[in-house]
Amino acid sequence: MASLKKIAIAPFLGIIWLYQKLISSWTPSTCRYSPTCSHYTKEALQIHGLIKGGRLSIKRILSCHPWGGQGYDPVPPKEDAKK
Repeated sequence: MASLKKIAIAPFLGIIWLYQKLISSWTPSTCRYSPTCSHYTKEALQIHGLIKGGRLSIKRILSCHPWGGQGYDPVPPKEDAKK
């Protein structure tokens, strides 16, 4: 099951890697959040998988505007399914 998750998120992690290397490294740092949205998305996908991690990432990216939040905003930990 874990290898299926890795296969599903691999293309998205590749896109994030390309963005970080080819676009983000050439532009000034103006992110309102820590970690940056690309790092947040990468971590959310790795922890929560494609569906929930993608949903968390979209929510974070949509909140990145002048009237949105700012500051330290870590990826929430994965909740144990047995609780």
